[in-house]
Amino acid sequence: MASQPSEKTTADLTVHRNDVFGPRGMMLNITRESRSRLKLMTAFLAVLSLVWFTNYRCGQCFLSSSQVNQIVRSEFERHHDPHDSLATISAPIAAESPLECFQVAQPVLTHNGPSTQKPGTQTTAKDNQSEPCSVLLMEHVFGFSYGQPFVGNYTPPECAFNRVFINFTVVSEGRQFDRLALMYFGDTEVWRTSTAEPTVPPGIRWTFMKDMTEYLYFWKSPQKVIFDLGNLVDDKYTGSFNTTLTAAFFTANIETDTAPPADLIIPVSARKGEANGASQFTLPADNATNTIGFPRNVNRAVFSISANGQASEEFWWANVLQSDILTFPQTAGQLLGLSPFREVQLLIDGKLAGVQWPFPVIFTGGVVPGLHRPIVGLQAFDLGEHQIDITPWLPVLCDGAEHTFTIKVAGLNFDEDSNGTTLTDTVNSSWYVTGKIFIWLDEEGSVTTGTDPVVDTVGPAISLSRSVTTNATGVNETLAFSTVVERILAVKSTVKSRNQVGESTWSQTLSYSNEALLSNFGVTELNNFSINGIDAATGPTASYKATYSYPLYCNQTFSSSPDGNLNLTAHLIEGLELQVEGSSVFPMGLEAFSNTSYATSHLKTQRDGTAAYFRTGGTTTGYGSTNQIFRFGGSRDKSTVGAQREVDELYFRDVTAVNGTVVSDSERMAGVETYSLSRPVELGGSVEAPMALFADISDKAIGPTAYRSRGKEGTTMRGRPSVQMQIP
Repeated sequence: MASQPSEKTTADLTVHRNDVFGPRGMMLNITRESRSRLKLMTAFLAVLSLVWFTNYRCGQCFLSSSQVNQIVRSEFERHHDPHDSLATISAPIAAESPLECFQVAQPVLTHNGPSTQKPGTQTTAKDNQSEPCSVLLMEHVFGFSYGQPFVGNYTPPECAFNRVFINFTVVSEGRQFDRLALMYFGDTEVWRTSTAEPTVPPGIRWTFMKDMTEYLYFWKSPQKVIFDLGNLVDDKYTGSFNTTLTAAFFTANIETDTAPPADLIIPVSARKGEANGASQFTLPADNATNTIGFPRNVNRAVFSISANGQASEEFWWANVLQSDILTFPQTAGQLLGLSPFREVQLLIDGKLAGVQWPFPVIFTGGVVPGLHRPIVGLQAFDLGEHQIDITPWLPVLCDGAEHTFTIKVAGLNFDEDSNGTTLTDTVNSSWYVTGKIFIWLDEEGSVTTGTDPVVDTVGPAISLSRSVTTNATGVNETLAFSTVVERILAVKSTVKSRNQVGESTWSQTLSYSNEALLSNFGVTELNNFSINGIDAATGPTASYKATYSYPLYCNQTFSSSPDGNLNLTAHLIEGLELQVEGSSVFPMGLEAFSNTSYATSHLKTQRDGTAAYFRTGGTTTGYGSTNQIFRFGGSRDKSTVGAQREVDELYFRDVTAVNGTVVSDSERMAGVETYSLSRPVELGGSVEAPMALFADISDKAIGPTAYRSRGKEGTTMRGRPSVQMQIP
């Protein structure tokens, strides 16, 4: 019998006022402190680049338009030789220690109080196993693991608990792609993550902790654990992923507005758990529909969607209109189309119940890999889910009949003849999607009734503009286009449950903008992109509101020449602002600071990176520099878009990495500095191990599913490799 854990609460933390959580600014909002840092970083890298380029003839470093071919990640990786010398800005590193990769995130409540994601401070897998109330869920090496997920059994611990967090620790070395990983309890996806790209020995290591209390329904009973991380190992792809996954259980009194754990969770998935398979739908190949018989005594129901693009849809936000895919046939080849807009839809009995405009996750091999060592991109280790309140549908769903739940992904189709734009019925390959329904029940025997839901939609209102310029010979040189989409959706009904009666509503107000420019005959692409949204649910049993903004700026160039010269450069700025109040299904982040009462959580972060990779002849040079500023706080008033609010700063981190080495790092908890690091950046020196090896595409991956393939009449099709490639 395991010993009973003592009741734990969070430490008493003094809060600090901070005015950075003000109204949103422009689509691309660079803060004052990051602007000065960006200027210094840009000047520094400019001087370095000048030094590098003087060592090479201009004809080698800069390619004429007649020599340029559009390059994709697969081409870069296929040409790259891990034995090439790599000249970098070098800062001292401990060669005998793995590179510690990390995602910047707010603290997680553990049995020892708040724990951050900063390397060296997390509750480790070993620590978890030493706790009396913990369970080892998985200890597994993912080598050649496509179609071979880990399958294990979970048995609840013999202790009382009302909170659960998991610890995922991975070690890897060699060459390997970033890979997508999905964790299931049976048929139900409960977590989606991805891997960092490893490097030369001693390789890399990372640990990520996640609050999983919302799944108490599963944790309280035995479960089949399926963890799908498709990987390939051969003479070129040498990196395996050595993983340890543990869960820790404890009891704590938490006073937040987050919804209590659901009484029942129903999956909407491919339901392959019984056969020990991964249960994601792959769109557009699959029909992502389940037919479900609903309980009749439901008082609240929330649908969550987990969805992200792979292969030709990994960089969906950089796609072009379908009418423009052959704008640069001789240089960039056929571009990826169906527009840079995507909408994930939930349909109940064929009727639109809600949407998700997806967050643009950039994985650790994305754009230029040097952007992501060791600071990974936003949500790369913890891909977010989107919740849609379907309580207004309960009078229909609780009628005793079966009902269909369908997930679709749509792009935009521009009809040049009619000059009109509509949503598409399909997208490129592929999207991995699953869903689940969180259900709260009344007493057994009661029946929920009410009026049928009324769905009111405005839009989507779509505005497109485009222009093409040509050179003196009539060859297309630039393509500029602007995409603006707006949508309003509202669902309402009267719901009469055992203990409550009243109007229940779900509403969404969304706006999307993407200003794109492809220049230099399609080799350089700039996207200035933003999604803004407000989701709200009201009703007699619960209310919820989320206000969010996803800005992204990416200026990237991928080019190669017939003699093997290669250039990749990029400036990438990722942003995320999220305010949540009310009965959220998922933890709001305030749980670690529950000694003070907050109505709204506030998260605001920006990640700014510049990276390049040059190969001329047999010599390569490169650099990568990334800064991220992360703020998390709480306020006692309700969130209002554009309004000034008093926000207590609960967590702050400002971290910068240059060529795989953290050169500055500062952290505050509730206004009190808890960590500070600053180290000089030195020029010259030996090859920086973290920047010395990137993934490479194997010849066997080049075929019908290749991401750069031959098109009609010898043209090339531009694409980018998937985080998780399907191997023939």
